[in-house]
Amino acid sequence: MEKVKLPIKVDPVRCANKRLDYQGVFAAELMPRLAESTQGIHGDINVSLTFGTDAQGLRIMSGKAGVDVTLQCQRCNEMFDTTIESEFTYTPLREDAEAPELPEEYETFEADEFGEINLAQTIEDELILALPLVPAHENEGCAEGKFDLSYGELPEAEERSNPFAILEELKRK
Repeated sequence: MEKVKLPIKVDPVRCANKRLDYQGVFAAELMPRLAESTQGIHGDINVSLTFGTDAQGLRIMSGKAGVDVTLQCQRCNEMFDTTIESEFTYTPLREDAEAPELPEEYETFEADEFGEINLAQTIEDELILALPLVPAHENEGCAEGKFDLSYGELPEAEERSNPFAILEELKRK
């Protein structure tokens, strides 16, 4: 499938009314904050978006984004490559409108004065939120992770009698 560059700004209401679907990429250069948060971005950011209307009549934008990045392991300080993926659902709100009761998985965004949102910035925000708080290799792949952090063995707990067993015996009498 051919990689198509996505528009940077879209009108979510108009896209939802037309029930548009987008599948394409954003160039890594459009994501400077993501590049600062990682040790490098490999390739383009793959994005799949669906615009529509939900059962409540809310216009929504849902989608997935993914990118391959290099992170620094916080245990061994070595670099490792990983894939960052995010799934999201947004609904636009007007500044003057009162927020309706939204499902828990919906996020909101405000459009600019032309009714558009910066799609590249929204995707970048989602990918930054999907980054691990403490990046680390899997234990098998990490130079420091192979050392087991447990020292010694725990003794097995003794079987203790139930303190309420006496009450149970009295109840039977």
